[in-house]
Amino acid sequence: MRAVLIKDGKGPIENLYIGDAETPKPTNAGEILVKVKTFGLNRMDILQREGMYPVPAGASTILGVEFSGVVAELGPETSQFKVGDEVLGLAYGGAYAEYIVAYENMLAPKPDHLTWAEAAGIPENWLTSYQALFMVGEVKKGEKVLLHVGASGIGVSANQMAKFFGMEQVITTAGSPEKLSFLKSMPYHPTDTINYKTEDFLGEYGSLREAKELTLSLMRSARLVSSCFVNFH
Repeated sequence: MRAVLIKDGKGPIENLYIGDAETPKPTNAGEILVKVKTFGLNRMDILQREGMYPVPAGASTILGVEFSGVVAELGPETSQFKVGDEVLGLAYGGAYAEYIVAYENMLAPKPDHLTWAEAAGIPENWLTSYQALFMVGEVKKGEKVLLHVGASGIGVSANQMAKFFGMEQVITTAGSPEKLSFLKSMPYHPTDTINYKTEDFLGEYGSLREAKELTLSLMRSARLVSSCFVNFH
């Protein structure tokens, strides 16, 4: 199969190239082979390419953790999907390729109204944001939230999700006027934006003391775009 590989195992972006790799097989219980339509690019992929993010034991050394595609083959003890199903999913690695093996409990049916690119951008950013806001932060409609690193991938999705689900005040921080302008341009944009490099936001926004503060900083991105995608088809 074709895959995006890294010359010398790590290095600058110029070390990326499309080459040949062995097609994985779903040999373990619960594994499914998916023919990848689109994969997402995340900050952790950049760190891995630079040699700063060691992959988990047993995971593919090929980059990429989120994807959308079509079920191509079922492994043993699988019951949730059939060959030909359209899915989106997460994996520990291997999405920058034509095929990927993932556990069926890490897959979800692809909604018909989403494009392949939109579906591939959901698992890492949007599901993480949902988990942080509603499962960990337990925010409710009408409450106030403070979101740090607002222009990261997680920040972009969390800001829109908080606004969509009816938070009374969505306050977000970013480090440049360009990032703040981008955040304000989103369909579901935050009610307040703060440049943490130039503003004393604790002094200016007394309401922050009442907000549920969710520090979403584990998956930062220096770019304004939440995800970008590469299509094999």
